[in-house]
Amino acid sequence: QEQLVESGGGLVQAGGSLRLSCAASGRTFSSNTMAWFRQAPGKVREFVAAISWNVVSTRYADSVEGRFTISRDNAKNTVYLQMNSLKPEDTAVYYCAAARSPWRPIVTTLNEYSFWGQGTQVTVSS
Repeated sequence: QEQLVESGGGLVQAGGSLRLSCAASGRTFSSNTMAWFRQAPGKVREFVAAISWNVVSTRYADSVEGRFTISRDNAKNTVYLQMNSLKPEDTAVYYCAAARSPWRPIVTTLNEYSFWGQGTQVTVSS
């Protein structure tokens, strides 16, 4: 059974940090771009960050540039999102995703991703 499972969410104060993890099972995604998306109540699901299969490229949404860092450990089949300087507007459910096709350039469009986790809640208090 192929599965992506997020963990590491929780409640933090503004200015604090969290590290999210996404562990894959059932198959390897080492050749796929991996990404994080988030969705707040009443909002559309939006792109947060992505990392290419060969770790050459990363890309971030303007809203998180300089505060969040995406990384991956292909040996552990896991992707991470380090979130620093958190703001209340970062509050959302965070989802990890694997791109549909392997060995392709980094993508940021929602419909380019076919494998999704269940999400983990991040709440930033003011």
